[in-house]
Amino acid sequence: MTDTLWYTRCPVPTASGLAHSLGWLGETAAHSGLDFGVLQDAGPELAGFHFSHELSGLIREGGNVPALAARAQGSPTRLIGLTWIDESQAILVGPDSPVSAAADLAGLRVAVPAWAQDQARSFPRAMALHGFANALRPAGLTLADVRVTEVGVERDPQVRTEVQERRRDITWGVRELLDGAVDAIYVKGARAQEVAVEHGLRVAIDLDASETKRLRVNNGTPRPITVHQELLDTKPEVVVGFLAQSLRAADWAAGNLDGVREVLQRETLSGPDGVVAAYGTEFHRGLHPSLTAERVELLGVQKQFLYSHGFLAADFDLDAWVAYEPLEQARALVAAERVPA
Repeated sequence: MTDTLWYTRCPVPTASGLAHSLGWLGETAAHSGLDFGVLQDAGPELAGFHFSHELSGLIREGGNVPALAARAQGSPTRLIGLTWIDESQAILVGPDSPVSAAADLAGLRVAVPAWAQDQARSFPRAMALHGFANALRPAGLTLADVRVTEVGVERDPQVRTEVQERRRDITWGVRELLDGAVDAIYVKGARAQEVAVEHGLRVAIDLDASETKRLRVNNGTPRPITVHQELLDTKPEVVVGFLAQSLRAADWAAGNLDGVREVLQRETLSGPDGVVAAYGTEFHRGLHPSLTAERVELLGVQKQFLYSHGFLAADFDLDAWVAYEPLEQARALVAAERVPA
């Protein structure tokens, strides 16, 4: 049985990230007699669990590629929540490129990161492939209509301290685009927006402008919250408490945009302009995790794409992976707090 509640997340806006920044997740662990630890602060010996999710006391909120890949490999996890935050997905081209619509990409060289050490760590490749696939679809095109050009990638990415993360290249293909080796790259998030401005790159296709969420499905949309089965079995109240704190943080965020942006500048390692450009002015109202049929279906779209392109070791039953009860109990707990005495 675990003696520590471990938490790991990606540098993006999440209710659990806010709950951690506010000190609430540590309180939940202490209330159940557990220590609290964050993989980003724990050192290299635990870093790999961010991708494999085989640490018994771990709850992870992050990109869906590692979460789905870990489950496909047989990692004993359950899906306990999904969030959806549109975080500025775009296809960038050089300042003098004639590309201005999806049809213009036909026959061009699109940058796709090489395979990393394993499937879970190959999320940059998965993001670019699905980003370009979604960009091409409205024009009736597929990845077969472009020239996929591999670019370098970090083969063994790790969760890092803030100082280490600031030194990391998070936008793949920029150098190759500037050097003329590729014609277009896929980017997402706050720091990516800043990189585009720094290098004078132009948004050719704004994926966030798509009217259908299916064309915005990618590594962070939807974003899963997963828990190790042992923690759920032995300390279900901790899992419920974690989700309740996330719901409370989402409530807090809905009325505190400035506070959320301040936290996000630390989380995303970006400046205020990058946060505004990537997430807009309304994202803070929609941070609540849920397990709606729509979100589960959209995660299924991502699972099928990943399986079809070799990112999953095996297919698996998505519906059987979902554990609805912890979030239902957390919602009831928070709702009861709102009722006047």
